[in-house]
Amino acid sequence: MDDKKLKNGRESLRILIFSASLRAESLNSRLVRLGKKIFEQNDVTVDFASMQEFECPSFNQEVEVKGTMPNGATEFRNRLLANDAFVISSPEYNASIPGHLKNAVDWVSRFRPQPFNERHALLMSASPSLAGGNRGLWALRIPFEHLGARVFPDMFSLAAAHKAFDDQGNLYDATLAKRFEDNLIAFINLAEAAKHYPCMKKAWIEFLGEKTDEVTDRVEA
Repeated sequence: MDDKKLKNGRESLRILIFSASLRAESLNSRLVRLGKKIFEQNDVTVDFASMQEFECPSFNQEVEVKGTMPNGATEFRNRLLANDAFVISSPEYNASIPGHLKNAVDWVSRFRPQPFNERHALLMSASPSLAGGNRGLWALRIPFEHLGARVFPDMFSLAAAHKAFDDQGNLYDATLAKRFEDNLIAFINLAEAAKHYPCMKKAWIEFLGEKTDEVTDRVEA
């Protein structure tokens, strides 16, 4: 993952993106590859991962108290901390979360400080069904929001996904493709504003001639 600088000299936004499917050619994997392309076209530094890198066994507190964290959980934590936001395209298993993804979330939640806390998240899904895997995303929001993640309100679910992609991995339907791109750009704008706002606020207060004060704690260091 190479950091890039935007024209204004600011560090570009860094986003971790992966499919929660374990199958490389799954519909969710195809959707995240399309998302990666759109992010890169909008000057985002993309950390493209696979679910296999984050695989964990079922959570077992007896293992945790021994100080032995699964390698997948450590890798997931490190990648979260190295990025400003994360995007997951998740399949829907029986109207809910895939077990392997929930295992990874449960293990990572045990790290301190909490890696998900205050990180912006975008949830997506792709499914042959007419619901597009959307019910699973509503279930997935709950643990992430409980752990303090800023989950983007507009989730994206691609229905009839087995018929949605052309040979180049783009969406056939121009209206749907525009909606997908607009959704990702809106997420970029929000995450970037959150990344740069403390610096902008500090510069503005200093311009006004004010001094920071620990009592008021108006400016982040």
